[in-house]
Formats: sequence, structure tokens, C-alpha cells
Amino acid sequence: VVVVAVVVMAAVVVAAVVVVTVVVAATVVVEATVVVVTVVVVAAVVVAAVVVVTVVVAATVVVEATVVVVTVVVVAAVVVVAAVVVAAAVVVAAVVVVAVVVVVAGVLVVAAVVVEAVVVVAAVVVVAVVVVAAAVVVAAVVV
Repeated sequence: VVVVAVVVMAAVVVAAVVVVTVVVAATVVVEATVVVVTVVVVAAVVVAAVVVVTVVVAATVVVEATVVVVTVVVVAAVVVVAAVVVAAAVVVAAVVVVAVVVVVAGVLVVAAVVVEAVVVVAAVVVVAVVVVAAAVVVAAVVV
């Protein structure tokens, strides 16, 4: 009876270790997925920002060249004003994009930490319950 109880206890402990290993592996997969999604989102936002800035700059160059052909005097004032406005708009847009990316990345990291914490707590609770149940079974068998 004691041998059977020891074998049952060992099997329960092995099963608990397997469950914890699977849960931890699943947590790692979830975290890796969150990191990959974050990197893809950040890359997409950066690429989109570069494309928008390039188009805006190209359009500004075309407009400025046309204005230069029409009149040199007007173009001097327009170029100065347009350069300041475009530079300010690009800086503001870049700051907004970076802020959004930072917030999204922060939310994703917090979510990953929360998920990991929940999974670890659940795994600890499951292992504790299994160990207590195994101890109760062993105690019952021994008694």
C-alpha cells in the first residue's frame, strides 16, 4: 500500500510538473506573440510616418518650385513660412506618433506582465492543490 501511495504521489508530482511546464511554455508563447505584434505595429507606424513625411516634403518642394517660377519675391516669403510650418507640423506629427507608439507598447507590456502573473499564480495554486491532494491521499492510504 505504501509503495502504491508513493507511486501515485510520484505520478501526481510528475503530472504537476508537466502542467506547470506547459503553462510556462504557453506564457512564453503569449509573451513572444505580444513582442512580435508590438514590433510589427511599431515598424508599421514608423514606415507610415516616413512615407507621409516624404510625400509632404516632395509636395512642398513641387509647390515651392512652382512659386519660384511665378515670382522670386513672393517665393522668398512663402518658402520661409512654408518651411517653418512644415517643419513644425512634421515635428508635431512625429511627437504624436512616438507618443502613440510608446503608449501602445506600454499597454502591451503591461498586458503581458499581467497575463504572466495570472498564469504563474494559477500554476502555483494548481501545484499547491495537487500536492495537498496527493498528501491527503498518501495520508489516507497510510492511515
